[in-house]
Amino acid sequence: MKILMLTPYVPYPPASGGQIRTLNLLKYLSKNNEITLISLYKNDKDKQYIPALKNYCKHIILCKRPEKPWQVRTIWKALTSSDPFLIVRNYSNEAKKAVDTVLKNEIFDVIHAETFYIMPHIKNTTTPIFLVEQTIEYKVYQHFVNSLPFFLRPLFMMDIMKLKRAERYYWKKAFLVGGVSEADRKEIQSLEPTINPVIIPNCAGDEMFVNTLTPKNLKKPTILFIGNFDWLQNTEAVTILAEKIAPIIHKRIPEARILVAGQNAHKKLPLKSGDNIEVISLAQDDSDTVLRLYKTSTLFIAPIFGPGGTRLKILAAMASGLPAISSQTGVEGLNLENNKHVLIANTPDEFVEQTLRILGDENLYESIRKRSYDLAVKEYSWKYIANKLEIVYKQIKKS
Repeated sequence: MKILMLTPYVPYPPASGGQIRTLNLLKYLSKNNEITLISLYKNDKDKQYIPALKNYCKHIILCKRPEKPWQVRTIWKALTSSDPFLIVRNYSNEAKKAVDTVLKNEIFDVIHAETFYIMPHIKNTTTPIFLVEQTIEYKVYQHFVNSLPFFLRPLFMMDIMKLKRAERYYWKKAFLVGGVSEADRKEIQSLEPTINPVIIPNCAGDEMFVNTLTPKNLKKPTILFIGNFDWLQNTEAVTILAEKIAPIIHKRIPEARILVAGQNAHKKLPLKSGDNIEVISLAQDDSDTVLRLYKTSTLFIAPIFGPGGTRLKILAAMASGLPAISSQTGVEGLNLENNKHVLIANTPDEFVEQTLRILGDENLYESIRKRSYDLAVKEYSWKYIANKLEIVYKQIKKS
């Protein structure tokens, strides 16, 4: 099949959840399909990654969008137009022209749009559009606004309304809508009952899967959290970890090592490496360090309480044989059972309790890691999901 895929980012290096998702889909979809990729980029240095994508795409077109979101022109346009800030900051006239030209000169079986805010670049086409939402954006933005001082919140409420309206508008424009979890599918249907989304979940990258579950030292554990700290939910999680969880764990397990790693860690996080926590800033393309941290740590901890996100950090932990302790929100949409594949904790005290519990019980530790690893192999591999996506494409073409 011929697929035109549109993304609001260059899907390389695999640094963010969206990049990891798209790169792995391209890797497997390219085996049986011809793909033209149109992606937005912020900085000219992103063009250096084109060769890495040529193995998967017949044509690659990168289109410039504003490098920095908080520009006067962008803010003013968002305030004075019916479009929300998220669409305005990601809009590219170059991309609009590129899509028009490609659709005029070639016939595609399907247009695959990753995220609704790439949709404004598609105008007047009879080619069916499959829109995949990686998260329900208005809920994520609403959580961000709720974290602001109360006197600032009214300034953003209008944009949240525009964002919610835009999401619903583009869902209805698509031939078919996809979500990454059952929770997202239900949210879409609650807002637009006539839409019946399919689920195309996220997975763990091939490189994250270990061949064997090697023994771990539970007496001298390394407890890990990895995230992109441009994402509010991750910075909130680390604040809770540093202030309310890590000090108690160190009192109970003095030899425990707690690592926080991610892009912009030193820049974005309100803490520095100290007695309770070690902070590691990762370069955007430093996948080797990410892989090493997952495979050499003892336990993954995710005190995430904000909505949205890709859950890729949990899936990576499962694939690398790393048991996870997470809030219910942190594993929302994943087919995980408490005390079987994961340990659930919904308060800082519960995170401490579950950490002490699993590190003090080797049988529980091995049971959780084996069951979560087996589930990742069975249900959360990109090869399996790409096959499922191909079936969806064929159904769209047949319809």
